[in-house]
Amino acid sequence: MRRPAFVAGVAVLAAAWATAASGHGMTAHMAAHMAAVAVAAPLMALGLAGTRADPASRWPLVVAPLPMSLLELLVVWGWHWPAARAFAAGGAIGLVLEQTMFLAAGLLLWSACLETRAAGIVALLLTTMHMTLLGTLITLAPRTLFGTAGFTGFGVTLSPVADQQLGGVIMLLVGAGSYLFGGLALLFRLLRSDRPEGARQWS
Repeated sequence: MRRPAFVAGVAVLAAAWATAASGHGMTAHMAAHMAAVAVAAPLMALGLAGTRADPASRWPLVVAPLPMSLLELLVVWGWHWPAARAFAAGGAIGLVLEQTMFLAAGLLLWSACLETRAAGIVALLLTTMHMTLLGTLITLAPRTLFGTAGFTGFGVTLSPVADQQLGGVIMLLVGAGSYLFGGLALLFRLLRSDRPEGARQWS
């Protein structure tokens, strides 16, 4: 186990869940969501890679990149359906269920992509595309989609629309950026592994 990566992922996840529980509107929700799936999940997957706890190693026929990319698409878009978002924001049960599903979907996807690099590149780039699309829709929506009251914190007050727009920008920058970077990193490693043995210079 790459313990530092796993511990860092757990720390990020704890901060994300604390943020989600703060109730500071769409901005806090999206920051928590992106921290869980795009930062904590890849760190935890990297820490578990190759161990008995690695889901991709244990269930390779199920935890494969493209199916897990589809699973994350369904989880992410499903929980951003206005009724589902209201359920998550309305009580502890909904919030816990939402955040648990976000983490599980992210962890399974990243684990699958680290295990199968070629297909993982495609899966991460597809995830980048749907994250970008959802983030754009949230950012450009002319009215509030989720009935939030806005954001107040850190000396800043945002209207409901501005709060939603900032949440969409966070998804665009952190979410889409993380998956794009992950796909490019896997591509770089795949290209290096295809080089002749004598030409490799592993650090």
